[in-house]
Amino acid sequence: MRKATISRKTAETSIEVTINLDGSGVFDNQTGIGFFDHMLDQLARHALIDMKIRATGDLHIDDHHTVEDTGIALGKALAEAVGDKKGIRRYGSCLLPMDEALVRAALDLSGRPFLVWNLDLPTAKIGAFDTELVREFFTAFAMNGGITLHVEKLAGANSHHIAEAAFKAVARSLRDALETDPRKADAIPSTKGIL
Repeated sequence: MRKATISRKTAETSIEVTINLDGSGVFDNQTGIGFFDHMLDQLARHALIDMKIRATGDLHIDDHHTVEDTGIALGKALAEAVGDKKGIRRYGSCLLPMDEALVRAALDLSGRPFLVWNLDLPTAKIGAFDTELVREFFTAFAMNGGITLHVEKLAGANSHHIAEAAFKAVARSLRDALETDPRKADAIPSTKGIL
């Protein structure tokens, strides 16, 4: 089974992430940030990754450190759990509608982290959550997970719908990329022989 547990402790946060890439999308995420927990639940459910996250942070300052450090820990857990990447499909993409919002995500579990972000959110906040933190999370996740990740908004007016469509689109892309390719189950999906 492709599983990992990562603990990250700093002067600002304490994070523990446990994932199972071969799960069924069971989630138990508690960061102290309601909207962020809702997004992490979507990520787990639609990627079919069992995910448990416990995070405490300096929320009296703001949510930034907790969101970013959770992205770091989750990215590291993904990289550890996927191992040498033998047999995976490697690539995934999704065009995901959510009401008026339409978001496209495409990713490569290449080991070469990069984020292309073309997703503007029309409001500064979703409830008490700073919308700029959506990008901060995906930056930390991609950089620490070794993921080339593109996220683009094609339509949308409601910040909640756009953000949720982004998390779900990335989740569905991850699901595809992490699945075993039955035609190449014993091979690393690269002409280099390593990812």
